[in-house]
Amino acid sequence: MAQEKKLVESITSRDVDFAQWYTDVVKKAELTGYTSVRGCMVIKPAGYAIWENIRTELDRRFKETGVENVYLPMFIPESLLQKEKDHVEGFAPEVAWVTHGGLNELQERMCVRPTSETLFCDLYNKDIHSYRDLPKLYNQWCSVVRWEKTTRPFLRSREFLWQEGHTAHATAEEAEERTIQMLNVYADFLEDYLAIPVLRGQKTDKEKFAGAEATYTIESLMHDGKALQSGTSHNFGDGFARAFDIQFTDKDNTLKYVHQTSWGMTTRLIGAIIMVHGDDSGLVLPPKVAPTQCVVIPIRQKAEGVMDKAAGICNVLKAAGIRTKLDDTDRSPGWKFSEQEMRGFPMRIEIGPKDIERGQCVLVRRDTNEKIQVKIEDVEEESAKLLDQIQKNLYDRALAFRLEHTYGADSYNEFKETADRKPGFIKAYWCGDEACEDQIKADTTCTSRCIPFGAEGEAPEDATCICCGKKARKLVYWGKAY
Repeated sequence: MAQEKKLVESITSRDVDFAQWYTDVVKKAELTGYTSVRGCMVIKPAGYAIWENIRTELDRRFKETGVENVYLPMFIPESLLQKEKDHVEGFAPEVAWVTHGGLNELQERMCVRPTSETLFCDLYNKDIHSYRDLPKLYNQWCSVVRWEKTTRPFLRSREFLWQEGHTAHATAEEAEERTIQMLNVYADFLEDYLAIPVLRGQKTDKEKFAGAEATYTIESLMHDGKALQSGTSHNFGDGFARAFDIQFTDKDNTLKYVHQTSWGMTTRLIGAIIMVHGDDSGLVLPPKVAPTQCVVIPIRQKAEGVMDKAAGICNVLKAAGIRTKLDDTDRSPGWKFSEQEMRGFPMRIEIGPKDIERGQCVLVRRDTNEKIQVKIEDVEEESAKLLDQIQKNLYDRALAFRLEHTYGADSYNEFKETADRKPGFIKAYWCGDEACEDQIKADTTCTSRCIPFGAEGEAPEDATCICCGKKARKLVYWGKAY
């Protein structure tokens, strides 16, 4: 029991020091490790398995919309990068440069990709000639490098894993449709698969992607009340096409520029899972994304028949498609319980001699710690039901938290007081002037997270800007963010 207590106590309480709690969970759950490469992380098997599940499910959803996977080089010649001025300026502070190949200085330095718009444009310039070549619906799974000054596992590192989708279309309407479609793919994925509720909306011009006509975003709220941009989809219009001369002959036999989109998600989603669902005992994984959904723990495993029955239950669940493992190590049951909780496995099954006598086993939920006795012959059906309940409960709980931590503000003083005392989203009207956006950030450290879609994002005729008092144009969700 002393070992069990020590294991749990080694994680700092969220309410005492959220940043340290996050670090403790990442470390104790063995999701990442430190490396000799400053600002970069080792993603350990437990962390990488989560990313594999994310990647597999997202990839499936992408392909259902007609997307194909490709792979492009990780190096970008400087001359190619310079073709789109706004894009270059947006990434310049974070670019890592290669200047030598072996002992020889390169004739032209190359950057290690911070993103691949320019490479895709170079590809499209070569491959797109006719309307028959369109649309191009490509996605790339890769790593990118951005020379961040401050790093944190999963949330911000100098090299991270992601996917970047890049599409080319014959018309502006098709490009806009694809941009929104992929944002909705992201939103549905987070809500259905990761049990994370999101806000969907458009970024302000100040916050949009460098070189884009419009950026759409999904925003989620972490347990400390900070927002996390969890996925973005960009409509590039024909700006990149003009810079890279990507033209095609249309059906009317005239030359036209293509319209492009780009959209991406990263390993920061693992950070979102930790900060939305985790608790003071450690990681809490939604069943759909959990690499291990259930762990079977034998009690008094040396007693006659216990290991056979535990292994039988494990095999039954595996055959039913439930990702299950048997903990047959020689550690105490208390230690195993604590490890299961700390690693976030959604459910555990306890079975010992007394349970076998009664023809039952005990199912324990990670989200509520509730214990449920079920007949051994019903374990497959009841486990499947319980995992569905856990998935739904995690989503409902996260949604309730977001709603409880979303506030309105009718005056600038109220806005500032809320930002100072009540972590979360603040809904307030805005005139559309970037100067007000800058002022709000300077006064409160809050940034515009998104303008919600539809009627919610439109300001009534009598609405005024929360900052300057002039006529408002949009309603904006504001918040402090990672």
